[in-house]
Amino acid sequence: MEQSKIDRINELARLARERELSEEEKQERDALRKEYIAVWRESTIAVLENTYIQTPDGKKHKLQRKDPLPKQ
Repeated sequence: MEQSKIDRINELARLARERELSEEEKQERDALRKEYIAVWRESTIAVLENTYIQTPDGKKHKLQRKDPLPKQ
């Protein structure tokens, strides 16, 4: 996600603490938040898919997914 979008999320959060956001601002904030969460999930999944557990005997095992991801 671009830094300018993250800055905008933070700006909208600050404005929300100071005053009531307009409907347009609320919709923008919600869209940016959804995009941020989607990028975060992709990144986290990529890290976990490349994670290995090393047992005390030195063997490495790929981390296994326990259940499928929910549909978005």
